[in-house]
Amino acid sequence: QVQLVESGGGLVQAGGSLTLSCAAKGTVFIINAMGWYRQAPGKQRELVAGITNDGKTNYADSVKGRFTISRDSAKNTVDLQMNSLKPEDTAVYYCNAQHFNEYGDGMVYWGKGTLVTVSS
Repeated sequence: QVQLVESGGGLVQAGGSLTLSCAAKGTVFIINAMGWYRQAPGKQRELVAGITNDGKTNYADSVKGRFTISRDSAKNTVDLQMNSLKPEDTAVYYCNAQHFNEYGDGMVYWGKGTLVTVSS
């Protein structure tokens, strides 16, 4: 079993910065892609940023140029540096990881989420 533990959410003023961190704990074998999603009240969960195990990244258009995703594959962690935050970035942010066990069985894991609130 793999658990994703997120940290770093909180309240910040518009224009400010926050860094979210996520660590994969438990029986970790191979993690392929990792990413961050978010869900605002009344909206569907959406991809914010993703990163593969060879470092390729992709971002939602709404965060390009403001957010940066990075990972430490040796430590099984992924961070999301968020700059120039806007009120519309307010959401619960979820960490996501694609994991393969020793048998090659794949499963997607989710963290419990961390709340980011951006005040205007």
